[in-house]
Amino acid sequence: MQLLDPAPRNGEAATGKAGAEASPAVNGNEGSGTSDLMEAACRRPNIEAALKRVRKNKGSPGIDGMTVEALRDFLNANWKRIREDLLADRYQPQPVRRVTIPKPGGGERELGIPTVLDRLIQQALLQVLQPKIDPSFSQHSYGFRPNRSAHDAVRRAKQFVQEGRGWVVDIDLEKFFDRVNHDMLMGRLAKRIADRRVLRLIRGYLNAGILVNGLVRERDIGTPQGGPLSPLLANVVLDDVDKELEKRGHTFVRYADDLNVYVRSEQAGERVMESMKRLYAKLHLTVNESKSAVAPATERKFLGFSFLVSTKGDVLVRIAKQSLERFKNRVREQTRRTVGRSIAQVCKDLARWMPGWRNYFRLTELREFPDLDGWIRHRLRALRLKQWKTGPKARRALIALGVLPRIATQAAAQIGRWWSTSRKMLNAALPNSLFDELGLPRLAA
Repeated sequence: MQLLDPAPRNGEAATGKAGAEASPAVNGNEGSGTSDLMEAACRRPNIEAALKRVRKNKGSPGIDGMTVEALRDFLNANWKRIREDLLADRYQPQPVRRVTIPKPGGGERELGIPTVLDRLIQQALLQVLQPKIDPSFSQHSYGFRPNRSAHDAVRRAKQFVQEGRGWVVDIDLEKFFDRVNHDMLMGRLAKRIADRRVLRLIRGYLNAGILVNGLVRERDIGTPQGGPLSPLLANVVLDDVDKELEKRGHTFVRYADDLNVYVRSEQAGERVMESMKRLYAKLHLTVNESKSAVAPATERKFLGFSFLVSTKGDVLVRIAKQSLERFKNRVREQTRRTVGRSIAQVCKDLARWMPGWRNYFRLTELREFPDLDGWIRHRLRALRLKQWKTGPKARRALIALGVLPRIATQAAAQIGRWWSTSRKMLNAALPNSLFDELGLPRLAA
């Protein structure tokens, strides 16, 4: 992609830099005086890495309709001009396209989809800013950080409960991303970033506005979810609370805007809750009273998981009841006995998403996966029985599958009782190996 080579040095001459491909000092070890972050963001290796990431993440077009697939050709034709605008502090971000998605607990979450070009530029900025800023964050923060994951956060929370901190201050922030104060955020960024062009560009992204029903709605507060920079900006805002909790000696785990503080008693938890409300108020943020609570740690969920204390006193990780119910509802929807699809197609549809779900919830230490496997196969057998519709047809099909005529006759006589009949009589006719051959994943594999 030759046109992504750095443009002629006129854009860099103003900064006194020589050698456009020189590696920038953005490894997190330098002070906040670095003022060439924009040059680092615009260098070819960084842009190539950003382009690769944007293409991998895919996603829908922004307000200009440009697709991820069209981005490379667009850059080949226009990157020199775009780069010069970025270095000269002339680049203007475009408004984001508003979309809404359902929230697991009900309601909707609003996302702002930037254009693919703005996603590329944000990703390029993230790649030079994150190594510089991330090392300053709290060790108790896990969300959207390199080499940290939701599983790490859950393991850490389990450790705190195992140590005897059996009460949790479970805090949910009310519309956090919609209420981030721009001036407060920019003030914190200015302490970490010396390149004024980068600061003004980030401010431009915050103020770019949202396209709603053909009109651009201006925004002077909030950072819409959907852009590559949003998680980093969220961590910058919430790091103040992390540092204050560390100063007070609390044990806590934060993943994005989900915060759990682990304490030894209900009274201690109530005191922490009140102090947390005051801390967040200083950031112009509000604790959601209906979703936040001080409760035994085993009664609350965290990142889709919950905890159980065994009879031996060991803390075990399990899938939260809400997560299990959402999983079952999704399976029920795809195995409804009125879907009019073959068993093979249903198994194929389940195979598209079940491995990802299994991978996320692999931390469970109970027998939940084997039990779910049996329940899913039971639903598929009931679906197959229903598809036979009539007793004679069911009897012939069962005999063809090797079921003894006497048992096939009994099953056919109960054709309307799909659930109970499939449990009693179809295991041999439709064995687990059949579903394996059809590509149905086993959660317990």
